[in-house]
Amino acid sequence: MLLVLQCCVASAQDSRAQYPAFLKNSYIGFHVGYIDYRFSNSQLENGLHAESVQVPHLGVRAFLFGHDFNPYFSAQFTYMRPVQWVHYQNVEADGGSHSVWMNLAGLTARSRLPVTKTVSLYGEGGLGIITRKGFDIDGAPGLKDANYAAVLWGGGLQYNLSANWNLTAGITSSPAHSSARQPATSFFSGGLNYTMHALADERVERNSSSGFVFVKNIFQIGYTTDAFGYGANDFVSKGAVPVFWAADVQIAHGLSANYQRNVFHTRRVFSLDWGVGLATWRSKANRERFSTASLYPVLRFTVLRATPLDLYLDYSLAGPTFISRTVIDNRQTGREFTFQDFMGVGIFSGRKRNINAEIRIAHYSNGNLFPRNPGVTVPLSFSLGYAY
Repeated sequence: MLLVLQCCVASAQDSRAQYPAFLKNSYIGFHVGYIDYRFSNSQLENGLHAESVQVPHLGVRAFLFGHDFNPYFSAQFTYMRPVQWVHYQNVEADGGSHSVWMNLAGLTARSRLPVTKTVSLYGEGGLGIITRKGFDIDGAPGLKDANYAAVLWGGGLQYNLSANWNLTAGITSSPAHSSARQPATSFFSGGLNYTMHALADERVERNSSSGFVFVKNIFQIGYTTDAFGYGANDFVSKGAVPVFWAADVQIAHGLSANYQRNVFHTRRVFSLDWGVGLATWRSKANRERFSTASLYPVLRFTVLRATPLDLYLDYSLAGPTFISRTVIDNRQTGREFTFQDFMGVGIFSGRKRNINAEIRIAHYSNGNLFPRNPGVTVPLSFSLGYAY
């Protein structure tokens, strides 16, 4: 009899109430630390000289996605950059101040050696992509752009605060590159990582039996217009709530089609979807047409559940995207690979929450993987959808 009841409970559980396979034993993290890279006049072209070179040392490293294959081995994708850029002050050719942007994306393997139950040593090594945006003076390079692959290595100490949280401190380094005149980079940092282990059966059952609707599939058709201006974009990128990105290229209008599939949800508020989207755009300045194709995650937070409708906020970050044009409104935007980000507010209505409507803003940029990255601003987009 007990076996029958257990089978009934298992069959009643919603599989989306448990982490999907790619998230189990995966982790994210955020670290802060000290960047040591010795920018100087030796990076300047044609014997140029600056009165001073300001090299801020505060930096951050985001662990965008990592996965533990077993207790001793993992792989991770990271992104590191300084909080403030290097500045060359009073360059003799024009007497101006010029900034140099630099960031380091990494794909590394990490091995761990336990010392005690809570403390372990780790080492990491793999591929780093270094991107540097220099500057021109009177149409000639003052400090050249750089974009190249390099060895990335490091090591440190990990302390397990709990089953999910660990505290890490260590060093990450990449060597100098003589032909690019790029100095060696070392980053001394510390921070927290969060690992998503499989949820307990009791919690899965609680999430499954809440009675709240989490739709599995959504089809959306959207229309974008600049008729209402770019105030919403500016408010969340330049205003009092800087939680989004600004860009130099602006969209006038566009059409889009999106499909989203839910892969995980909690009891009431949070859900995670994967989406694919196609869109066609026209730029504001030169009225140039181009298209995008994206694969993206959606973080959705249902902030209100009422009889007539459910109200949600959503946010999508770093969706890999193909963009058909790389020069838009006379600006070099990088290459055909970029990322899509968006944030919005929407509703599901109807007894089964089949009717969907949403308003969002969006942004395209390559995350400084390439030296040229002015970004593309997408103003208010209005979409209608069918959910089931």
